[in-house]
Amino acid sequence: MLKYNWVIEMNYIGSKYSILSYIDEVIEDFTKPKKNTIFCDIFAGTGVVSKYFKEKGYNIIANDIQYFSYVTLKGLIENSDELKFEKLYKKHIDPFSCLNGLNGKKGFIYKNYTLEGTMKREYRRNYFTSINALKIDAMRIKIEKWKKRKTITEQEYFYLLACLIEASDKVANTASVYEAFLKNTKRSAEKVIEIKPLELIFKNKNYEIYNEDSKNLIRKIKGDILYLDPPYNTRKYDTNYHMLETIALYDNPKIKGVTGIRDENSKKSNYCIKSKALNELEDLIENADFKYILLSYNDEGIIPIEEIERIMKKFGNYKRYEKRHKRFKSDCDRDYKKDYTIEYIHCLEKK
Repeated sequence: MLKYNWVIEMNYIGSKYSILSYIDEVIEDFTKPKKNTIFCDIFAGTGVVSKYFKEKGYNIIANDIQYFSYVTLKGLIENSDELKFEKLYKKHIDPFSCLNGLNGKKGFIYKNYTLEGTMKREYRRNYFTSINALKIDAMRIKIEKWKKRKTITEQEYFYLLACLIEASDKVANTASVYEAFLKNTKRSAEKVIEIKPLELIFKNKNYEIYNEDSKNLIRKIKGDILYLDPPYNTRKYDTNYHMLETIALYDNPKIKGVTGIRDENSKKSNYCIKSKALNELEDLIENADFKYILLSYNDEGIIPIEEIERIMKKFGNYKRYEKRHKRFKSDCDRDYKKDYTIEYIHCLEKK
């Protein structure tokens, strides 16, 4: 039987991991949640907020437009039963021992994101050591083969992918995000990748997972508490996490430039565009079929605090909470002026 005890530690822009108790306190104070509360995390990212409230016994709706985030949510939030891997164990195959023991394969990650694989290319890239890239490719190919042969269930498939994404991130040769790689290989990136069972929470509740634009999804769902954690600024999540997106999809995409980002239409959110963010927020709030709406937004966000208050007051009773929060610093953040931000939670009780 698997021991589900490995937790996600990925560096994720805007992660709310360090302020989960603060969010919980605000919800308890403002909404007075009841039994069978439906909590929606519509910009869920790696799912740390959804996981927290799943553990508290809430029914969860979780969504993110990035596919690697969707994989993580499917694997860790939607799954709520023991994963038995019956067909593998009948053959005396432990999925994690098998994956860790695979010989490497010269697949897409090795050929495009290692110094060795890009030796004769226009751009040399150093996202992974050769041995780790070879193993990532081998694991990803094996997981897909198990799925196609129906050796594993859909739930087991997404769970293994979520574990692989986390394991890959642990040995990536970056400062934090994938907008750039390091010239020299750092110590953690030299460790050989090991895929382990991530922690699962077993609760008898309902869980819905989506991979949609929030503007479209909000018109199709309803519940009690809607938690909003949209992008605050102009950072592009699809660029910052392109590597994890490619590992999740493993679709051999066209790539471009020094960093080998995916050559496709950007998934840049309207919340990252100053001229569109305010209208996008108002549309979401207006069409939300939820009694309570909570918006996490800090003092560096592109929407002024006064505008958020003005919009929310149009639709009901408004209250604001605030807390000093340590600032996220990525390798592309070189001009930060202070080590903290003020994290606001704007609260609305819709009329």
